[in-house]
Amino acid sequence: MGKGFFNVPVAINEPVKSYAPGTPERDAVLKAYKDMYNSQVDVPMYINGKDVTTGNTRTMSPPHDHKHIVGTYHLAEKKHVDEAIATALEARKNWSQMPWEQRAGIFLKAAELIAGPYRAKINAATMIGQSKNIYQAEIDSACELIDFLRFNVQFMTDIYLDQPESTTDAWNRIEYRPLEGFTYAVTPFNFTAIAGNLPACMALMGNVVVWKPSNNQIYSAKVIMDVFKEAGVPAGVINVVFGNPGMITDTVLASPHFSGLHYTGSTPVFQNLWKQIGNNIENYKTYPRIVGETGGKDFVIAHKSAVAKQVATAISRGAFEFQGQKCSAASRAYIPSNLWDDVKKFVIEDVKSFKMGSPEDMSNFITAVINEGAFDKLASYIDAAKNDADAEIIAGGNYDKSKGYFIEPTVIVTTNPKYETMCTELFGPIITIYVYDENKYSETLKLVDETSEYALTGAVLSTDRYAIVEATEALQNAAGNFYINDKPTGAVVGQQPFGGARASGTNDKAGSAQNLLRWVSPRMIKETFVSPVDYRYPFLGE
Repeated sequence: MGKGFFNVPVAINEPVKSYAPGTPERDAVLKAYKDMYNSQVDVPMYINGKDVTTGNTRTMSPPHDHKHIVGTYHLAEKKHVDEAIATALEARKNWSQMPWEQRAGIFLKAAELIAGPYRAKINAATMIGQSKNIYQAEIDSACELIDFLRFNVQFMTDIYLDQPESTTDAWNRIEYRPLEGFTYAVTPFNFTAIAGNLPACMALMGNVVVWKPSNNQIYSAKVIMDVFKEAGVPAGVINVVFGNPGMITDTVLASPHFSGLHYTGSTPVFQNLWKQIGNNIENYKTYPRIVGETGGKDFVIAHKSAVAKQVATAISRGAFEFQGQKCSAASRAYIPSNLWDDVKKFVIEDVKSFKMGSPEDMSNFITAVINEGAFDKLASYIDAAKNDADAEIIAGGNYDKSKGYFIEPTVIVTTNPKYETMCTELFGPIITIYVYDENKYSETLKLVDETSEYALTGAVLSTDRYAIVEATEALQNAAGNFYINDKPTGAVVGQQPFGGARASGTNDKAGSAQNLLRWVSPRMIKETFVSPVDYRYPFLGE
């Protein structure tokens, strides 16, 4: 077989299409949306390169029209999970030995399939199944997933090129092996790109995967697997199972061949998974890698020098895009008293101008939250704020689930900086604002740092560079992604590697080489050219 030091295509970020009226991409996605919305799809599991059905099914409905059924998916039994593990381990024999450039070619092809023939379909599936407006679907399920696939290939080559120093006596080299065993990907509903990236990045590095998508994201997960199949991911490399998360996880973590967890989701679930892995540690052949990106209680703090309109826009976009269902969404804000009147006016104007409804109507900025459980939880916090003496709702506050799970974008103002919605992750279109004395900026920075257990994203807005420096230092542990004069959302692969610490996760930075390094096990090889023939060292001489 021919050899070479291969240069991969230089990774570039996929341009975001506008979907303005009259554009071909708008027409294409609307056609795909209507075709998919008005038909029903049966989604099998995917094990060892084969579609697997069980007859035990659940229906899929759009959150914005929950009585409408767009398809069904099949639930796993324990034997299916066992089969997924067994077939992954068998596939590893060939996949782990495949030349890296061949693996790269598969996932680069997947990126171009999404950029081209699958773009309208994966966006429409995300709009239908996760109630994203077209812009949120485009930046997620198309552009970000394309970026992950392209940049991961480049990061892989960067990792392989990182080699130790050698001498004339010996050649030192590092071999980046895939993990021994199989890995487990657990992915969330809110980002199609995360759902695709978690199993794909591990597979790219030579690992085999059992993947459990969120039950609320299965519609677009099917499109991801269709892409991977067409791109040429071999049978058994990525196996997809649906169903009871407890049963699936228990089965996976009981295997001695379990070697890694790649997780995005809630903090309590991740903490329980960590405990379960720890309790099983003596059963594993190797210490499993644990990578998690979990919750956030993300902040915006404005200095008295900030521009009110910029602060308001950071709140309106940061808190309410995709109904606040981003782990990076702004959900608490600290506004100085001198700016409050203007910021309040601008935010209320923004919220009143939002249109809410189905993503098929592209004039809608807001659509539905993901399911009834999320709706009921958010409604309960809104109801509490209406009755609490230290809280006031100044915008929104209404909700209706008769047709879809619609929560109005809601702005709560509190006089208590430790009010419950200033501290608790809500994961919805609700932001709580605390107005602080404009001359107590330093004290408020301390408050920001100490209020939440999370440390995912945060933003400071100021025209005073000293104030920016002070915030950057005071909040160094409060956010893994820190934004200056911007909203705390919208990380771009290759530009802003994403992840947080504290209760927000292991901060292994998706969208960077740091994350891919977790999915390899380096082997140091030293080759000595002229081997010694006498054990004696010079110091032993008389």
